[in-house]
Amino acid sequence: MTRELLEGNAAIASAAIAAGCRFFAGYPMSPFTGLLESMSRELPGVGGVCLNAESEIEGVNMVLGAAAAGTRAATGSCGQGIALMQETIAEAALNQTPFVVFNMARNQQDYFQCTRGGGWGDYRTITLAPKDVTEAVAHTQLLFHLAELHRAPVILYGDPLIAQTRVSVTVEPVDHGPLPDRDWVLDGTGGGTGRSRQVWTWAMGKATDPGPGPDRHWRAVADKFDAIAATESRFEQAHTEDAETVVVAFGTAALFVEYVVEELRAEGYRIGWFRPVTLWPFPGAALTAATTGARRVLVFELNAGQMLDDVRIHAADRSAVRFVGGVSIAESGLAYGDLMDAPVIRDRILAVLPGGPAA
Repeated sequence: MTRELLEGNAAIASAAIAAGCRFFAGYPMSPFTGLLESMSRELPGVGGVCLNAESEIEGVNMVLGAAAAGTRAATGSCGQGIALMQETIAEAALNQTPFVVFNMARNQQDYFQCTRGGGWGDYRTITLAPKDVTEAVAHTQLLFHLAELHRAPVILYGDPLIAQTRVSVTVEPVDHGPLPDRDWVLDGTGGGTGRSRQVWTWAMGKATDPGPGPDRHWRAVADKFDAIAATESRFEQAHTEDAETVVVAFGTAALFVEYVVEELRAEGYRIGWFRPVTLWPFPGAALTAATTGARRVLVFELNAGQMLDDVRIHAADRSAVRFVGGVSIAESGLAYGDLMDAPVIRDRILAVLPGGPAA
């Protein structure tokens, strides 16, 4: 296996190509721009196409068309640009067109956007939040598989640390298992037969070949997302079996939390950590189990408290939940502020712990 020293954006681009991505469209917006540049360099070499669209709206609709024709496709931006893509993401979820959206976010303020969505209708988007570049490479290939497995748009939630950090990685194709027949692809083979295929959010069909119609179709889509929620949640945890305090964090912030928790653990504090790997579906049952014996459930995220809602819903004792994060953005608006620092996180955790280390 060959290891390469790559910036995160370049590593993610290589992983997308290894997963079979052959069409990419996007509009430059930091810290996503490096991913678009990497795809523009690498995709032509494997017979793919990368387009610098005139806007995020055009880019995501180009990807919708390419994906409907059967091409593994992706787009991306930071949260501000993905806000413009919400209508198309919703349409893709409801007409069951699979593609990947890379949110190389400027911070952790896009949690609601990724998990609640801004489009219309009853849909969700599977969202994976890697904690480092190596995991982002693995998540990228997994997301292309999940998109096609469930016929739905999916999201990778990155950030400046993942986008712009250089690490040594190995990128090779990963087989995630069999996929369903692609009998939905608009490949032109049904032309002139009266049975040409459609990708249509309302699923009305044609006079000669009626579809289920919007009610039956949308009920089936809702049932599908219920099934996804029951099977696709992922998480990591440590030391929760005896923890009086459990700290919950996601993405790269979780790396800092893990470091601080291990440090406090070594000092005698009965403390553990829990990380949702999928922001949706949120691993609620696992969090309930992990916090059953905890006196305190602390939530650290770099926003005003977004994942906090999901933790309150699923913690074994809602009254035990405390928020220790906060909005923290660099003056440029393009990176994290001073709360993303292990000593600061340590101080915030210690401020809500009574006394000192357990006896």
